[in-house]
Amino acid sequence: MSGSVHREQGEDPLDRAVWRLRSRGCWDDAAALLAADAATDAGAAVRRAGLLVERCMFTTAGWAEAEEAVRAAEALARGDALRGAAACERGHLAYAATVLGVRDRADEARSALGRAAALLPPTAPGRAVLDFRRGLLAEHLGDTPQAAKAAYRRAHAAATAHGDTLLCSFTWRHLAGLALRGGDLTEARHGFTESLRLREELGFLVGMAPALAALADVQPEPEATRLRAEAQRLFRLLGGVPTWLAERLAAA
Repeated sequence: MSGSVHREQGEDPLDRAVWRLRSRGCWDDAAALLAADAATDAGAAVRRAGLLVERCMFTTAGWAEAEEAVRAAEALARGDALRGAAACERGHLAYAATVLGVRDRADEARSALGRAAALLPPTAPGRAVLDFRRGLLAEHLGDTPQAAKAAYRRAHAAATAHGDTLLCSFTWRHLAGLALRGGDLTEARHGFTESLRLREELGFLVGMAPALAALADVQPEPEATRLRAEAQRLFRLLGGVPTWLAERLAAA
């Protein structure tokens, strides 16, 4: 969900243009900006694959294009860092297909993320997003919340150290979810609040409706109703993205 495609704070005009499109849910357009470079440059190919995998996570569509982009990144990758980054995208795509009920690719997800862990040294910039994604596997496919919590904490520490604010918004959100699952409402409220704050600061519009809905679940009335209404407004504004939020907002 982040990491290899997270370069919105750079000075490069291309990075800024990609970020503006991505943050508004225009993943196809963002990926198109990288297409020329991605044909020969492994780093650009990994970034492009990451954008298209993220589109799958938010829209439950575009699987064939994401698969093709991941394969292209894998084919170009040379050296442990790029091969590890490509494997991380492979694992995230397989996880997304599994958790969204498209096809059970859990074994492929575990294998790919394990391969990425073997290739990426502990201090590599891509290690933070890898740890986060291994946490997702532990929580949602392995039902081992303690392992997930440890992975999210490692990811959060590394993301903080590398200044990856967007990834911090994800780690805060998922640590808060585990806190809520464990009955710690205060910690859950703090984490969801921080996640929303960071997304607002970054302008990550496509991620704000889920953050608002999550915070609403741990707030008293009338604040909870206000937050859900804002989440519904943004959800409609972005054309019903992320798609998996529709049922939750309808039930609110």
